[in-house]
Amino acid sequence: MPISRLELADASSPEALVKRILQAEPNLPVPVPIQELCARLGILGVEDLDTDDFEGGLVTDAKRSEAIILAKRGGEPRRRFTIAHELGHFLMAHHVPDQPGRFLCKSSDLLRHTAKAGDQRQLREVEANRFASLVLMPPHLLREAMAAFRESDLQHVLALARDFAVGKEAAARAYVQYHPERIAVVVVGNGRVQRCYRSLSFPDIICAVGSPVPTGSLYRSAPPRPNSASDIAACSPDLWINVKRDLRAPGLSEQVYFQPNGFAMILLCLEPVPEESAAERRLDEGWRHRFHSGRR
Repeated sequence: MPISRLELADASSPEALVKRILQAEPNLPVPVPIQELCARLGILGVEDLDTDDFEGGLVTDAKRSEAIILAKRGGEPRRRFTIAHELGHFLMAHHVPDQPGRFLCKSSDLLRHTAKAGDQRQLREVEANRFASLVLMPPHLLREAMAAFRESDLQHVLALARDFAVGKEAAARAYVQYHPERIAVVVVGNGRVQRCYRSLSFPDIICAVGSPVPTGSLYRSAPPRPNSASDIAACSPDLWINVKRDLRAPGLSEQVYFQPNGFAMILLCLEPVPEESAAERRLDEGWRHRFHSGRR
């Protein structure tokens, strides 16, 4: 690979770093050879991290000229994301470790996609995760792969996870971001909402993190077959989103992918609200006027 640290010297954001890498590597293969990329950028090696307390780490010198990445043993997709995450810490000079010369990251750090205002440590983890997602799933290659996908389906998420060698949740985040439809993915653990990812046009999800999955959800009624996606089925939109009174409710569909150990992903797809005819609008307005004015 021709990429070198010199070409990244003035790139400080995840987006700028990955843009420079892709400019230098226009023919980057899929899955991205992340350890080879690390070796070209000053990483001396990747070593196993044998602890239950942390998922990954980075040990570097004071000048940040070279480093060793520590990654917990586990599934290869998860380990690849950890390696990419730590490479992001290494390349972003403004990422200052909690301990001199050493970053240590928990599993929760590698899931973080928002940061509290003013919390610099959380912001660093968010940026490292953005870098990892972008470098493992380069946008132009991701769009190319998704061009064959039309209607939203969790089977597409599974295909992306397999082809890019990333975890299913990482693939789901990218899928939601780049899919043209109004979709969201809810990550469930032991019957409770753990995380939610939604496209910019998808409304806020009313189920708070930690709350039970709604009783009327397909998650509650579909046969829980691990590693299998259910059929797509219509559901009541007010299970997941606020439906304003006096407005026509949009159509909402669900699909569930059950995973081992009580985890699942729920895909929500919001259908566009059909246009009302002028006659329908006049009729609706008439009924609303009668109701609010008390006339019968």
